[in-house]
Amino acid sequence: MNRVLVIDDEADIRELIDLTLIRMGLATECVGSLAEARAALDGGVFQLCLTDMRLPDGEGLDIVRHIAEHYPKTPVAVITAFGSAENAVAALKAGAFDYLAKPVGLEQLRTLVKSALRLPGGGDGNESPLHALIGDSPSMQQVRAMIEKLARSQAPIYVSGESGSGKELAARLIHGRSARAAGGFVPVNCGAIPENLMESEFFGYRKGAFTGADSEREGFFQAAHGGTLFLDEVADLPLAMQVKLLRAIQEKRVRKVGSVTEEPLDVRIICATHRNLRELVDKGAFRQDLYYRLNVIELRMPPLRERMEDIAPLVEAILRRVFGDAPPKLSSGAIKALSYYSFPGNVRELENILERATALCSGDLIEVEDLHLGPEEAVVGEAQARGTETLDEYLNRLERQAILEALQKAEGNRTAAARLLGVTFRSMRYRLERLGIE
Repeated sequence: MNRVLVIDDEADIRELIDLTLIRMGLATECVGSLAEARAALDGGVFQLCLTDMRLPDGEGLDIVRHIAEHYPKTPVAVITAFGSAENAVAALKAGAFDYLAKPVGLEQLRTLVKSALRLPGGGDGNESPLHALIGDSPSMQQVRAMIEKLARSQAPIYVSGESGSGKELAARLIHGRSARAAGGFVPVNCGAIPENLMESEFFGYRKGAFTGADSEREGFFQAAHGGTLFLDEVADLPLAMQVKLLRAIQEKRVRKVGSVTEEPLDVRIICATHRNLRELVDKGAFRQDLYYRLNVIELRMPPLRERMEDIAPLVEAILRRVFGDAPPKLSSGAIKALSYYSFPGNVRELENILERATALCSGDLIEVEDLHLGPEEAVVGEAQARGTETLDEYLNRLERQAILEALQKAEGNRTAAARLLGVTFRSMRYRLERLGIE
């Protein structure tokens, strides 16, 4: 069983993380100080360490450096105060592979832990890192082959695909199989940084550059020197920042806020977004010159609905990762229901569905009703299994699926969903009533 060391002096946070990891099938050891952490590391082997940045007897960076020196196969992630990007950058440079900001979000925590345990040195070491891309569908075989090629290149890469399709995982695999693997992989969510802080977060700043700049700090570019900078949701960058990013890519030099000189940096850029960059360029919302700089090579991550033959191996792998060698099973009806579901959230949604189902099922068998896909998808799966679907049922299923996807994109707003579908609100209301959609 994978073991995780949790270091935090706040009992509430330790308990929250402990419960979350236990539900993921992981063993944990929770301590509240650096001294206790070193004793725990001396007494056992851990596949992951989560540490707060501020501890009663020192800094989280101390344990990051200690683990990097004495336990190099154990990945470390740090928990930082909200808005403390400089701490995150310092941790990444010290050897941490990722970070979380307080208040800790459970979804982000689960995603981080799953990513960590897929990293080389994070598991048992018997599998290739590409095992994380599960499925033998033609589209996934193409993705694996493309990753192998891209890993040998230094060109900027644009990873396209819907939310939850595995864009960051693909970027990590490219980095991990490249000549830059020894350098840092620095993921940045461009949509999560306030516009007035972007330049200092990306490029760092000099002491006295602005009010509150009481010391010199490095940015994400400096943290990624010799490695890879992953710009997630790059479409959310404001135009002013796009200009600065373009210059940094072209010149391979950056200027810290408040500095009069530039410093050379060796950084490979991988970017991703679920939005269509080409359309944004045509609308004037994204710079064309930056688009061509970023989109030197494109890697498309296919949505799950285009590789439904991968559902069964994905389900098996997800359940085995959570429960070990004795995972619960899915009934034939549950597998069929999943096979006829469109998965607007892709693999991330499948993981959430299975996590919820394992908590709700009775015993070790997951039934259709435990999946909570909605009555429509369950009925469709059973009808398809019997092979009795009529033309009207088939057309109603397609219509229902399109409406449900539009409602999800519109966050339940029926007027907005009708606009997405190109129908009037009155027509939308009639269709909802006819199909029995609540």
